[in-house]
Amino acid sequence: MVFKHQSFHEIPPTVESEFPPAATLEGAVADSLAAAGGIDATGVQVVVEGNTVVLTGSVMDEKEIARAEEIARSVDGVGDVRNEIRSGRIA
Repeated sequence: MVFKHQSFHEIPPTVESEFPPAATLEGAVADSLAAAGGIDATGVQVVVEGNTVVLTGSVMDEKEIARAEEIARSVDGVGDVRNEIRSGRIA
């Protein structure tokens, strides 16, 4: 039996990531926010631009804003955090 590498017209296949790195990082930060104490992150949105995490939305008070940034910075792969969270829930 002869082993031949997979190819299509002699061009090796390219493997694309099922989950892009930005989505993986967004998920990791969102999961950390959800699991951490000291913050109700239900009103916080996480978006990754390059290796910068952008936090938007609202929380109840100023302490939660600082806590959200602290949590985001602690996640592996986060280069910088742009914190645009506001205090006070919008009904």
